[in-house]
Amino acid sequence: MSATGLDVFDKTIQSTNTWLNDIMEALGPDRQIAWHVLGAVLRALRDRIPVELAAHLGSQLPILVRGAFYDQWQPGGAPQRYRTLDEFIERVSEGIANIRPVNRTLAIQAVFGTLSQHVPE
Repeated sequence: MSATGLDVFDKTIQSTNTWLNDIMEALGPDRQIAWHVLGAVLRALRDRIPVELAAHLGSQLPILVRGAFYDQWQPGGAPQRYRTLDEFIERVSEGIANIRPVNRTLAIQAVFGTLSQHVPE
């Protein structure tokens, strides 16, 4: 029996939980932190890559994660030019400023590791 009554919702919840579990392995057992980190890193990445690539990446994400990815997106302003790793890390830091302190580099690595496991090249 379906938990939500719709298979598409059950699948996205299951997929999203798998992604969050992967991130929590690196950052600790706080699902809220994992969710905020996932969204912050994805939005920093989305704003850095060309619009066509961002749309293609978004189409590969679970529906719930896709919502976080597209949240407040303004495609006309993309891509921004983060020229250094420090600039990218700063952008992610802005996205996670309102949560408990998290190792930003580890957070970024956890999300990119999750992407590499679950999104086809």
